[in-house]
Amino acid sequence: MTNILLISDTHSHLDSKIGSHIQECDEVWHAGDIGNADLLNELEKQKKTIAVYGNIDGGELRTRLHKTVVFERENIKVLITHIAGSPGKYPDWLVQLIKAEKPMILVCGHSHILKVVKDEKFGLLHINPGACGIHGFHHVKTVLKMTLHDGKITALAAVELGKRSSIT
Repeated sequence: MTNILLISDTHSHLDSKIGSHIQECDEVWHAGDIGNADLLNELEKQKKTIAVYGNIDGGELRTRLHKTVVFERENIKVLITHIAGSPGKYPDWLVQLIKAEKPMILVCGHSHILKVVKDEKFGLLHINPGACGIHGFHHVKTVLKMTLHDGKITALAAVELGKRSSIT
């Protein structure tokens, strides 16, 4: 059994409320727009972290990370990328990767909109944890917690960290 914290779009801000959620998980998966290497370093100090770079991430993060990662956890193939579109509206390069890799879970970020959708066409779960940083148009900072066990997602929960800012 592996407990995962799914985050995205931190934009150089690691919310203080996220600490207890990091401690409760085995791994952190970051779907891009990290913001800076210091934030990634902090996550990596606390837990095993799997991350991709996003469109705002600069040279140092792009040197350390990839645009996509594909791996297996608990007999589940996972694909993480920052910009994925939506089921039925994936970019061509991603459709080709999905067809080749056949992931059960696709994790993405970018939209700042928390979304969990079953993609029937590709037989995968499309997951976007929303945004947990303070930059962007979202009103509430969100993350997802997920438990994987022997080929199944046994728990999935959205967590609200509070308002993005005091002026929303």
